[in-house]
Amino acid sequence: MQILNDLAVLRDATKMARNEGRSIALVPTMGALHTGHMALVNAAKARADQVIVSIFVNPKQFGANEDLDTYPRPIDQDVKLLRDASVLAVWMPAPTLIYPKGFATSIHVDGPSAGYCGDVRPGHFDGVALIVAKLFNQVQADFAFFGEKDFQQLAVIRQMAHDLNFNLQIIGVPIVRDSDGLALSSRNIYLSRDERQRALALPHALQRARDAIIAGNAIAAALQYGAAALSAAGFDSVNYFALADAATLAPLSSWDGRPARLLAAAKMGKTRLIDNLPLD
Repeated sequence: MQILNDLAVLRDATKMARNEGRSIALVPTMGALHTGHMALVNAAKARADQVIVSIFVNPKQFGANEDLDTYPRPIDQDVKLLRDASVLAVWMPAPTLIYPKGFATSIHVDGPSAGYCGDVRPGHFDGVALIVAKLFNQVQADFAFFGEKDFQQLAVIRQMAHDLNFNLQIIGVPIVRDSDGLALSSRNIYLSRDERQRALALPHALQRARDAIIAGNAIAAALQYGAAALSAAGFDSVNYFALADAATLAPLSSWDGRPARLLAAAKMGKTRLIDNLPLD
């Protein structure tokens, strides 16, 4: 496994793989890898001949008073996990390579970036779209793998890749959960033991709302009940608890069986948790 931080060397490695007729998959991450990230790596290995994992804590997607400075960066542990997984390379560019002096470009994706986390974290998806576009251009992979836990992010990336004619396939990988049902996240380490237990109300509320909607109950009532259940469990604030079209993320007030997602975000102490469930 190679650890790369020079763009010319990265492109030499990918050029060699392509010249050998090998397909390439990219798994973009911010590090602090857990079982959910490794599920992306395993899915990529099953689909492509070679896998490149990027690790870059992207400052452009952090807002004011967010956890950029304290975001976990266990680089040695991450590298060991990826070496054990036998990926081709880890791409770890320096911030000055990604955003050199004089950098003046931005990307904004309308449509799926509106609402939900887009309202709570202004500018977040602009930063996501920008770094992902740069990674797509740098690696020039055949496939890119993203977790469905950040479902709005996945929708934004799909829209951006389509609009800018990136020649690769975007593949979403289902959420990986802990044994108790909580979606895995690098930020779960911020939760105290008590907060971790109370946070289970999030997947439970989504499941109850999903069951109610599938059973034919009123959507508005199911969503209202879900948000109330989070508040009752001790979440300090509920950013949203919504049903959306799975492709456009347009809010749904009725459901006719087409693919949809229940989306929720709420804050427990200093930790903001997101989760979702499919309806189809």
